[in-house]
Order: sequence, then C-alpha cells, then structure tokens
Amino acid sequence: MAKRRNENLSMGEALSEFIRENRLQHGMDKVDVREAWRKLMGNGVNNYTNTVELRGDTLFVGLSSSVLREELALGKSKIITMLNEDLGKELVKKLVLR
Repeated sequence: MAKRRNENLSMGEALSEFIRENRLQHGMDKVDVREAWRKLMGNGVNNYTNTVELRGDTLFVGLSSSVLREELALGKSKIITMLNEDLGKELVKKLVLR
C-alpha cells in the first residue's frame, strides 16, 4: 500500500487501494454496468433483458423482444450517455443489442 499501515485509511480508500493493487477494476466495472442498466432501464425493459455483458468498451445486451430491441436501437447514443453518467466515467463506447 502507498500509505503506511499505521495511518488511518477510510473504508472507501482501503477498498479502492485493494481493487487497484489486485487489478480488479475491470471486474468491478462489469458489475457496475449491469447494475446501471437495471436501474436506468426499469422493470419494463429488465423483464425482457437476458444478458448484460461488458467486453472492453462495448456493452452487449441480450433482449428477448425484437420490438423492444428496435425501439432501444433508436436511442443507443442516449442510452450510452445515461449509462456513462450514472457510472461517473466513460466506460461504454458502443452498445450492441441482440
């Protein structure tokens, strides 16, 4: 750790340090994106969402409704912007709806 052990660390700082040291950020980002999708899309969309997977900077979302897929495809850039704002960083650059 960068700070000596006898210095006081907040829980958030200690957790951030652990994540950074163990190279876990990408895995945490994957979980955060899934949570952001569920929160932002609401129950109507989530009922038809099968998978949400982040690969690199591309978010792949599996949907069981072709009608919903077409509707969401019209607003891809807005969805990407909303997700990144919720995450607090530009994590998603491309959205693929399947």
